[in-house]
Amino acid sequence: MTDFIAHLSSLVAAHAGLAYFVVFLAALLEAVPVFGSLIPGSTIILAMSALIGSGELKLLPVMLAAIVGAVIGDGSAFWIGHRSEREILGIWPMSRYPGLVGQSKTFFNRYGTLAVFFARFVAPVRALVPLTAGALGMPPLLFSAVNIPAILLWASAHILPGALAISALHHYGGLPHHFGKLIWIAAVIVVAAIIGAGTWWRYRGRGCNLSATVDKRTG
Repeated sequence: MTDFIAHLSSLVAAHAGLAYFVVFLAALLEAVPVFGSLIPGSTIILAMSALIGSGELKLLPVMLAAIVGAVIGDGSAFWIGHRSEREILGIWPMSRYPGLVGQSKTFFNRYGTLAVFFARFVAPVRALVPLTAGALGMPPLLFSAVNIPAILLWASAHILPGALAISALHHYGGLPHHFGKLIWIAAVIVVAAIIGAGTWWRYRGRGCNLSATVDKRTG
């Protein structure tokens, strides 16, 4: 892990523009319907935020990259759903995951407009709620009014903690930036793995029931 952090730091120092693009791409791909549920975009952004505290990346460009990527990703998914309406929820690849589609519908029907806000922080429905919102007829202006504040809060919650933690460990704990990054990235990976395993287990246990629910509603 130490060698990986050292290699990552040197790579970022030499190619900072590429690092910002990775943040942008991670935020954008999380909004891809179905496939976004499998992309650890949040984990990547959380881990890379440690490089802000060590001075290898700048806070503002990282924030902008994450925000713009998420806005484009969510907005594109919403417009696909808006143009295709409910038909999009029954074609590939959504047709391969009726349980996930059903979970997204249930989430949207339960929370209404606020589902767009909450979904930014809930995997795996984050990758389907914008599409579902468009398909179920949510007005575009209303979607943007809820989605953009959610993205701003999401980006802050994923970037600022890492940047502040590394700075605090260095200034108040006396730890070199190298070890601070090691601790933060290792913690992010472990927590993400635990949450991912828990989410997978929960979804696996509910998948059949959700599929049956969708079949009954669409049948």
